[in-house]
Amino acid sequence: MFGWLKKAMAGGPASPREVKGETIEYKGYQVTPTPIPEGGQFRVSGIIVKPGEPEQRHTFIRSDLVAGEDEACNFTLVKARLMIDQLGDRIFD
Repeated sequence: MFGWLKKAMAGGPASPREVKGETIEYKGYQVTPTPIPEGGQFRVSGIIVKPGEPEQRHTFIRSDLVAGEDEACNFTLVKARLMIDQLGDRIFD
């Protein structure tokens, strides 16, 4: 079967938000890795949420590509913690 036909019949590749790592709490924020499968690797991507009324949410996608999904999740957490430390609530501006 042709590769493109096989993908079409299977529903195509996973969307960027279908793959999720475990949500962690960091300094009052919730961070969820959402690595994006891309060319046999994973792009570093995640969501930072500050619970409350209204809930604030920031989605980020980095240019970094890594070999494995677990590595992408770990690197996402590192980058998210750094953003929180450096920007705090300005992430949501």
